[in-house]
Amino acid sequence: MSIERKVGQLIQPQINSFTAEDMERYRFGSYLNGGNGGPYGDEFAPASEWLRLADEMWVASTRPLPGDEPIIPTMWGTDAVHGHTNVVKATIFPHNIALGATGDPELVRLIGAATATEIEITGIDWNFSPTVAVARDDRWGRTYESYSEDPQVAASMGKALLEGLQGSRGSDDFLGKGRVIATAKHFFGDGGTAQGIDTGDVNGDIEELKKIHAVPYPVAVDAGVQAVMASFNSINGVKMHGNKPLLTDYLRGELGFDGLVVGDWNGHGQIKGCTVTDCPQALLAGLDIYMVPDDWKPLLENLVAQVNDGTIPMARLDEAVGRVLKVKLRAGILGPDAKKPSARANAGRYDKLGFAPHRAVAREAVAKSQVILKNNGVLPLKAGASILVAGTAADSIAQASGGWTLTWQGGAELTNADFPGATSIWAGIEEAAKETGGTASLSADGSFTTKPDVAIVVFGEQPYAEFAGDRKTLVFDDHEGLELLRKFGEQDIPTVAVFLSGRPLWMNREINASTAFVASWLPGSEGAGVADVLFGKREATGRLSFSWPADCGGTPVNSPAGAQFPFGYGLSQSDAQPVGALDETCGYLDQGQSAAWYDMGRLANGITAIAGGAALPNLRGEGGGVVSRGVDKERQEDAREVTFGPGATLSMAQEGEGGGDFRILYNLANAPAGSVTLTVGGNTVDITRQLQLSAGKGWREMIITEDCAPGLGNSLSIGTDAPMVMRIAKIVRQDMPEGTECSF
Repeated sequence: MSIERKVGQLIQPQINSFTAEDMERYRFGSYLNGGNGGPYGDEFAPASEWLRLADEMWVASTRPLPGDEPIIPTMWGTDAVHGHTNVVKATIFPHNIALGATGDPELVRLIGAATATEIEITGIDWNFSPTVAVARDDRWGRTYESYSEDPQVAASMGKALLEGLQGSRGSDDFLGKGRVIATAKHFFGDGGTAQGIDTGDVNGDIEELKKIHAVPYPVAVDAGVQAVMASFNSINGVKMHGNKPLLTDYLRGELGFDGLVVGDWNGHGQIKGCTVTDCPQALLAGLDIYMVPDDWKPLLENLVAQVNDGTIPMARLDEAVGRVLKVKLRAGILGPDAKKPSARANAGRYDKLGFAPHRAVAREAVAKSQVILKNNGVLPLKAGASILVAGTAADSIAQASGGWTLTWQGGAELTNADFPGATSIWAGIEEAAKETGGTASLSADGSFTTKPDVAIVVFGEQPYAEFAGDRKTLVFDDHEGLELLRKFGEQDIPTVAVFLSGRPLWMNREINASTAFVASWLPGSEGAGVADVLFGKREATGRLSFSWPADCGGTPVNSPAGAQFPFGYGLSQSDAQPVGALDETCGYLDQGQSAAWYDMGRLANGITAIAGGAALPNLRGEGGGVVSRGVDKERQEDAREVTFGPGATLSMAQEGEGGGDFRILYNLANAPAGSVTLTVGGNTVDITRQLQLSAGKGWREMIITEDCAPGLGNSLSIGTDAPMVMRIAKIVRQDMPEGTECSF
């Protein structure tokens, strides 16, 4: 192989940044779809399009080369973290935190096998799962990706899922029909960062850290996991992507891992002295594949040059390429029997996507994961009861599924129509009520004409993924569920609270206000599993795999000390022991709405973005000549690139009261071709000249105060009469010091 072909095996771009012609030219060893990426630019493409793209890339990677240079098929990796959930119609299993509560590794093994089959239908080879993080601070936005705060639970569940995906090591079907490559991630310490900050630092004696955060990895290695993903976090200040003592000496040497190490999304660019396009340090530290979604070409060129000038020894390059080829050979992607994706087992079997047996496994997992924290005699629901189901989450499959569902962050623009074949929690309750001779009615706001026998209130966290879910405290500050529970209580209506969340949160007020309280986690597409427990069709066997906090501040709780409900707690329906009144004192309550309108890839609650009458959830989408897409500033899609057509306007507004000056962090690569106006409240300001001066100068801050726009109000619009591209990373409201001048 030529040096360029060898380096190509180590480059992993994402599907929306390269073409089949690029694949034929550069022969990437692998590629991926990002959480917001889909075939041919359509993240909601049918399964047939995913398979078509897999074939197209395989064909491009296997076209003849000059001379006797070997032909090496490419492979496709995806984040199927709770089912093959990037693809419409796939079975959506509960997230890992719920699976940890089932205490059932055999069930998790079935989930892995079902997921592998559905992945194989679309021609994809490799799953970036299981996450075996040991989450120790529930403020971390990825807590729901962790099976448990207990390292042994995380290890056993992770092993079960990877064996479901790959098959059992030594068995006839290991990496065979109906199996895909699994990845243990994120190596290591991702769940132990200070204050639960995603991609942050993990501090302490390295041997003590291993006793918690490395526990799942020898188990995964012994089970034959073929890939390990390096973590974004640092260990004692050293980024894992560049940590040779851990990636090479420990993982390879001490643990004996012989598969491949893949990076996370541009994670190599976070190493000290590196950029996304220039980082020999990662390869020298032990990384084998660079996940470089968009900037693959300059990185490839730099790596080739660094091999040629001796910065990267040829032996290290050959070692990394050899590991990639070895995994491909084991998985049947390379070798005499290798076939293009559409010719493989299960490929094109679209009848198995959302397959009834898979949905049955998911429903069982939902039921087994429900944890009853309180039951003052209302569960199981009585046969023949008149039931009112309230809360906007009750009939929302998107909210029940959480992040990493069709889109990276999940929720937002998704509706039940995006989930054909799935069952919402409400639909499951309605069917169960009929089966018992009762009735159920849905009223999101809790209104009714005939007083019900019992009210079920379904509420919880809005979907999020990764850093977008990081929190400063464990206060649940959405009052919808609390207000409904208190309203029903005032009318002497027994209540069952069904709480959807990706972690334990301080819920003392809601628990006090309810007759029964169920931690439902993020159950996914089979909402009937919740009803199975509420109506007693299945025994409630779910037990907490995370300690439930007694305090709202967010201090990590990983033992009975500080726990309102300890690890392992959970009631059956027949265990109607009363829970006494819980302390509702919390200094973080009612802090008011965050000053941030848009930050870290998310719009704050109560903030809307609109273009041409079309809503742009989380400032993504298009309408009225505006196209807004996610781009990376510091982290994955933490900023937006907004492309304005002639005469286009982007508007944002805040519900209710608001205040403060505006601060906007933006970047203009090129000067605007026409005039640009900024409208704040009732004032329109021409900012063309200021933007022309700031163009090409990197990230700049725009400050708008009362001095240049009296009566700032609660809305903001940017309009232009000519095409313009602007990147936006942050919009906040903040009272600036008196005398602060407007700047652009």
